[in-house]
Amino acid sequence: MLKGARRLVNVCANVQAGEEVVIVTDFAGHKVAEAVAAAALERTDNVNIIAMPPRSIDGEEPTKAVAAAMKSADVLFTPVRQSITHTYATRSAIGGGARGIMLSQFNPNMLVTGGIWADFEAIRPLCFKVGELLANCDKVHLTTPAGTDLRLGLKGRPANPHCGLVRKSGDFTTVPNIECSSSPIEGTSEGVIVVDASIPYYGIGLVSEPIRFDVSKGRVTKISGGYQADFLDQLLGKQGDPAVYNIAQISFGLNPLCPMEGVMLHDEGVYGTAHIGIGTSVLLGGEVKTLTHFDSLMWKPTLSLDDKVVLKDGHWLVPEADVIHNAAAA
Repeated sequence: MLKGARRLVNVCANVQAGEEVVIVTDFAGHKVAEAVAAAALERTDNVNIIAMPPRSIDGEEPTKAVAAAMKSADVLFTPVRQSITHTYATRSAIGGGARGIMLSQFNPNMLVTGGIWADFEAIRPLCFKVGELLANCDKVHLTTPAGTDLRLGLKGRPANPHCGLVRKSGDFTTVPNIECSSSPIEGTSEGVIVVDASIPYYGIGLVSEPIRFDVSKGRVTKISGGYQADFLDQLLGKQGDPAVYNIAQISFGLNPLCPMEGVMLHDEGVYGTAHIGIGTSVLLGGEVKTLTHFDSLMWKPTLSLDDKVVLKDGHWLVPEADVIHNAAAA
């Protein structure tokens, strides 16, 4: 575990002597927090662990005391069970200059095997190329063999390349799920999303049968499928806020060492997948803040940007992807 923790601290966060490291955890994440703290103490004496009471749902704000600690950080790590990535507390900490490594559902085994051992620097050019493509397009069309057929608008929205590395104040990333995303303009998303891989939130994980979301005017209007779809439909309905159905994010996994296993930070990084985020979008460049945020993953996406195909059946059609394609061939 310490080898993986050193990779988080030294490679991903580049912690320097004298920096204040804040590790927010809960009762589920304390083993990872302790390993990260041990690695961080090799670089700086100013290492703090703060335990957060369990949240009731992904995206719920942390307590005031935790939010204050986050805002004081130079480097922030968040090994927690319920995600606090899409919260005002995280937005405030990042806006205040912290470098953030978001570690929702990060378990001890992920410090030993899987995506943590990817070559983050080598994949970085592809991550930023995808960001460039998303940031400079207007009309988006996403399809999959399972039945996804979704159109949305991105004009004027920033891209969010999360390559697993933070180097300057205000950077934040997820690790090890190298991904690049953007937030659709509210009200523009239309079509159908068919989830055939995973929803790694709320205990759902790998889908037992496809879950279908009908989408109109930027929001999910109907959820159908098996028992997992019924559970999700009831969970969102109980929140009492129509904004929980907002189409918040379109994103693409770029880490060839991430397995699909029902765990958030591995699933969302799987190379050749796409996911649609639903709910809060304010940390992604959107305008919606609601009670929760979750992602829905799909295999073999094809992506057209302004009618040009840039991703075909999960394979990026750009030179920057050669580093991954060549490694796979070898």
